[in-house]
Amino acid sequence: MSVSRRDFLKFSGAAVAGTVAPHLLAGASEPDLMMRAIPSSVETLPIVGLGTWQTFSLSQRETSAAVLERFVQLGGRLIDTSPMYGEAEQAIGVLGTDLGVLDDLFLATKVWTRGAQAGADQIRRSGELMRVSPIDLVQVHNLVDWRTHLKTLRGMKEAGQVRYIGITHYTVSSHEDLEQVIQTEPVDFVQINYNIAVRNADRRLLPLAADNGVAVIINRPYAEAAVFRRVRGQKLPGWAVEFDCSSFGQFFLKFILSHPAVTIAIPATSKVHHLEDNLGAARGRLPDEATRRRMIEWFENI
Repeated sequence: MSVSRRDFLKFSGAAVAGTVAPHLLAGASEPDLMMRAIPSSVETLPIVGLGTWQTFSLSQRETSAAVLERFVQLGGRLIDTSPMYGEAEQAIGVLGTDLGVLDDLFLATKVWTRGAQAGADQIRRSGELMRVSPIDLVQVHNLVDWRTHLKTLRGMKEAGQVRYIGITHYTVSSHEDLEQVIQTEPVDFVQINYNIAVRNADRRLLPLAADNGVAVIINRPYAEAAVFRRVRGQKLPGWAVEFDCSSFGQFFLKFILSHPAVTIAIPATSKVHHLEDNLGAARGRLPDEATRRRMIEWFENI
């Protein structure tokens, strides 16, 4: 039986022991990215992915293609998108085909509508636009009609049309609802907001996801650039070298990624040099618990 490159990349991680392991990709010119396992399976993913909200489109074809090509070259895999992100899904399909990299990607999209039939139609359309089957991960966007869609997604997962299912939100006010879903529904992923400035998920949601074997994707890792505005005019602390950090972008991402419940963070960008810096956070050492406390204290006192 022949095995496609897409299938090989998805399942070769099963042979790697532990929750953090190297990602090897032909043509990569940088050190390997750290990997973490999806708790509901043996599959592993690099701990930094790529968001597409307001940054990925065919109207910016040249820049989007450059980001996508470099992302794969450096070992990136998970790209997160949604039907509500304009033409991002179509751009992934078109540019991924043109570059010949679709098989290298783990594509995560969302269902963002109401009603069983409308949801099923939207999910199938997402697969057509991204030119993939099965879809790696489909998440219920912002918990819209989540009971209906999770039922549909469970059926699609059983039928082999979707590999993983999940739920998402981007606000602290949604955390209690997300907790209730995690406690009552068999989901593989939860996508939430978490960063050094907004750490509410530390209290219950992140520990609960870990206890229930749910992978965690972090959105808004830079709090919509608010964390960068906070450090404007500041110098990166000299002790950041202790965890192989060379920029504020890496400082903020490494804080997130050092939480043991976090599987992957998905900063969005339309600039190749920002992408390269973001992926740098997936290399080298991560802060330990004492260093995390030091990072918080430093950030809160500037």
